Amino acid sequence: MTVPQPPAPLPGARLLFSLDPAVSHLNHGAFGTVPLPVQRAQQRLRDEMEANPHRFFSRGLVERVAHARRHLAGFLGADPEGSALVGNTTTGVAVALQSLGLRPGDEVLTTDHCYGAVVLSVHRECGRTGASSRVLPVPLGATDEEIVETVRTGLRPGRTRLLVVDQISSATARLFPVAAIVGVAREQGVPVLVDAAHVPGMLPVGVESIGADFWVGNLHKWGYAPRGTALLAVRPPWRDRIEPLTVSWEQESGYPARVEWQATLDYTGWLAAPVGLYTLRGLGVQRVREHNAALAAYGQRVVGDALGVAPTHLPDPGGPGVAMRLVPLPPGTAATFEGAKALRDRIADRLATEVAVAAWGGRGWLRLCGQVYNSAEEYERLAVRLPPLLAQR
Repeated sequence: MTVPQPPAPLPGARLLFSLDPAVSHLNHGAFGTVPLPVQRAQQRLRDEMEANPHRFFSRGLVERVAHARRHLAGFLGADPEGSALVGNTTTGVAVALQSLGLRPGDEVLTTDHCYGAVVLSVHRECGRTGASSRVLPVPLGATDEEIVETVRTGLRPGRTRLLVVDQISSATARLFPVAAIVGVAREQGVPVLVDAAHVPGMLPVGVESIGADFWVGNLHKWGYAPRGTALLAVRPPWRDRIEPLTVSWEQESGYPARVEWQATLDYTGWLAAPVGLYTLRGLGVQRVREHNAALAAYGQRVVGDALGVAPTHLPDPGGPGVAMRLVPLPPGTAATFEGAKALRDRIADRLATEVAVAAWGGRGWLRLCGQVYNSAEEYERLAVRLPPLLAQR
């Protein structure tokens, strides 16, 4: 099988970012990268805030935040009045968990693809309330039908108080059939929280059509917003029960203002977030999505070939638009959390390349992302230099 051709670069796209040109940034999914127009918009807002903090915080800020939220929710197909801006997907997960009213005998169900910080949040809330957590194993190569059936048989109606499922998993870059999963869970009366950290900007999405009780995604990854920008969408039956992690002056206003207003938080990132979507639209939303997914697939193939991985053994993300791809590492390499972190740092320090390395299912995995500032040469260079590095044990 021949390696697919990489997509043509998008003219001028690299110039939109202030990335260090001496480093290959192949891990956009970790922290995102803020385009220069968005940086400048946020700086203007910070200048406004510092010129008169009293006016900035006390006159119209709640309404300005709501305006930004409506813009972002519209892009995602979410109900603006049922959504709240939060600092991160993990923040939104924590808000939802602590609003459930878990009790002894209840359980929270996740899959083994669940993001580590979300797992920790589930464990904390279960420990605080006396509830328990349980994990459903889902093979990396499972079909959508198999995933849905695994969920169907794994639910315990009357006991399972929440199912947490990724829309795109972080460690395994797997696209889950969340709408079908939500349908199965609703049949059994089990609420669903969708962790969509990587979805906004990467994939077209209609949050309302998914129908999850809670859906939360970051806009500071693939949506080009300043870091600390995420949207939590909540179905109507739950909105009156949602409580913020910290009570502040909008508490009596109800959801979503009580969640969004966090005293002297720096709100400039949220206010500048729509500029990220303007930038994405300026490049062409569909063109960016197709480019990024094709580039990630190309990187997976060239690095996989260099490591001797047959194309048939390269994981399929479960959907053509996913701009993150996995490459299995040699057996025994980065098979633990500590080993994965150490290898990630070695690659960064010695190869001047930022990648994600995860330990999942008893082995190590390299995760490569594709973004408009990346070039085919960066993956090719990693393919040449990575095998000798792995040989140095």
